[in-house]
Amino acid sequence: MEEYILLIDTEDSKGLVYNISKVLFANNLNIEQNAEYVDPDTKKFFMRSIISGNVSKNILLKELTEVLPNGASIKLNKKEKKDVVILATKEFHVLGDLLIRYIAEELNANIKAVIANHDHLKDLVEKFNIPFTCISADGMSREDHEDKMIAKINEYEPELIVLAKYMRILTPKFVDAFPKKVLNIHHSFLPAFIGANPYKQAHERGVKIIGATAHYVTSDLDEGPIIFQDVVRVDHSYSWEDMRNAGRNVEKIVLSNAFEMLLHDRVFVHGNKTVIL
Repeated sequence: MEEYILLIDTEDSKGLVYNISKVLFANNLNIEQNAEYVDPDTKKFFMRSIISGNVSKNILLKELTEVLPNGASIKLNKKEKKDVVILATKEFHVLGDLLIRYIAEELNANIKAVIANHDHLKDLVEKFNIPFTCISADGMSREDHEDKMIAKINEYEPELIVLAKYMRILTPKFVDAFPKKVLNIHHSFLPAFIGANPYKQAHERGVKIIGATAHYVTSDLDEGPIIFQDVVRVDHSYSWEDMRNAGRNVEKIVLSNAFEMLLHDRVFVHGNKTVIL
C-alpha cells in the first residue's frame, strides 16, 4: 500500500476539510494522519495529510483543484526518502552529526554527496562512503565559483541542499537556482556579534543565552523563513571556548530538527515565516 503526503495551502473557507475528505473517500484513500492550521491574521488554511491507497496522482490533483478555492497550492509527494546534497567548508561538528545520523538510518534521506570549498573534510566524508568534491574558490570570482557549484549540485538533482557551516555568502543567482530547497544554520548572535569569533565577543559582554537558528536561504542574508530555533543557558563560569562548544552543540540539534521537518514535508512557507504541521 503506497503512502503519500498531501499538502494544501489556500484561502480559508467553510467546508474545506469536508470537501477534501470527500474527494479522498471517493478515491478509496485512507487518511493515516492529519494536521490543519488557519492563520488568524491572513485567513490562510494549511493542511498536511498522510494518505494511503492506490493513488492516481493526476486524477486526485484534478478533483482536489475543483473543490478548493482558486489559486490553492496542492502538492502530493510520495512518502519516501529525499535526495540531499550537503555543502560544507572546514567545520566538522554539524556535518559529522548529520553523517552519523544518516549512517544510523535516523534520517529520511539519501545523502548523494558532500561538496566543499576546502578539502579539510574529505577524509571524514569518505569514511561514510559518500562522494566528496572540493571546488576551491581560490583565484576565482564569486560568480565563476558559484557556476561550478551549481553545475556540480545539479548532477545529483537534489530535493534539498543543506549548508553544514558552508562559510560563503550565496548570491541571488544561487538562491534562485534552488528556490525553497536550501537549509542553513547560524548562531543567534547575529547581528550583534559579527566576524570571525562571535563567541569571544559574547563572552566579553557576559552573554547568558546561546542559541541557533535554522532557516530557508533567501537573497536576504540570514533572514529567510525560520524553521527551528533553540537556546542553552550559560553563565560567568564559561570561558569563550566553553561558549563555543555549547553553541556548536545547539547548532547540531537545531539543524537536525529543521532538516527532519523538511524531510517529512512538515514545513509550509507563509510570507517570511513558516507553518510547521
